[in-house]
Amino acid sequence: MNNASIVKLKALQLISGDLWAGAETMAFNLLSHLNGYPDLKLVIILLNEGRLAENLREIGIAVHVIDERQFSFLEIVRRIHTIVHASPPDLIHSHRYKENILATMAAGFSGSIKLIATQHGLPERVGDKATYANRAISRGNFHLLSRYFTKTVAVSADVKNHLLMEYSFREESIESIHNGIEIPEVTLPRRSTGDFVIGSSGRLFPVKDYPLMVEIARAIASDKAQDVHFELAGEGPERPVLESIVQRYGLQNSFAMIGHQDDMDTFYNGIDLYLNTSVHEGIPMSILEALARGIPVIAPAVGGIGEIITNGVEGFLVEGRNPDAFAEKCLLLRENRELRERMSKAARARAESAFSAESMAEKYYRLYRRTVPVIQQWQESVYTAKSA
Repeated sequence: MNNASIVKLKALQLISGDLWAGAETMAFNLLSHLNGYPDLKLVIILLNEGRLAENLREIGIAVHVIDERQFSFLEIVRRIHTIVHASPPDLIHSHRYKENILATMAAGFSGSIKLIATQHGLPERVGDKATYANRAISRGNFHLLSRYFTKTVAVSADVKNHLLMEYSFREESIESIHNGIEIPEVTLPRRSTGDFVIGSSGRLFPVKDYPLMVEIARAIASDKAQDVHFELAGEGPERPVLESIVQRYGLQNSFAMIGHQDDMDTFYNGIDLYLNTSVHEGIPMSILEALARGIPVIAPAVGGIGEIITNGVEGFLVEGRNPDAFAEKCLLLRENRELRERMSKAARARAESAFSAESMAEKYYRLYRRTVPVIQQWQESVYTAKSA
């Protein structure tokens, strides 16, 4: 039986694509592997031109771009409706609140098109503070998911528990699938500068709490560890605040804000330790990328990070947000090369065994097949007849 005779499950992916952050990296890894399944047809709608669209085209995946900067919301709805009803998909998979609304409107309420959403994390807020508008949006989003979506994929057990306990989701409506990354075939030796380099990367947003990273750098500088340098990759609205703190503490020579990096391999190859300071995380792609390259990680014990890092094995989990506690662990790894190398091997092994993009894509593929049981049953009957 050739591929042309296979009845394909048609999955429409609806993604913003405006940034190149964790959700976009995850989506690219997922789609690049799902594209290899012969009985799955992907239709991809992005709401922005950008790196995700470019990267998908580079690997031969066609995309529809409905640029939200050019069209009104109603025009976006109309264009998505045209694509959907020209050749109706079996399911729509969306990735954020705005896309969840558009997916619901495109599918209608007949139930013939199934809806799946990935919840990449929890609503971003610092401490317990959130505006009334943000709370209303979050509540609206979770009401939409719990009522109209067949499945909501939680990227961590922590996210799943919040959906169950705080937003009254039903257990059977949630699927837990960890994010996955491409595992490099080999880990390159660190690019040595003679210094011990601690790095982090991400959007410069309040939820990432990069001021804590600067405080950690200050604590280490006060310990006279002049060979320790920090590199922070990324852009965002918090940059002026961070630059001001760095200048106030006189850390310009030891704390570099290197901006957006297209070549993240070079970034990871230049650091000895990865530092995360987030207030909350789902399954952060940057930590997975560091592990895959054999880089030990120090991170707060929040969100889904404890599902990735075992304290004392691939790195350290730090309770609380005391910069001195983080600095102590950083200096321990700087001074203990044997421990650092042991954690490096454990980090690589952890990424390989639990967080590959291939494994993630297979779990989503199986979820799609379970969500559209008629095609699943037909497909299984074809395979059974072929093997008989």
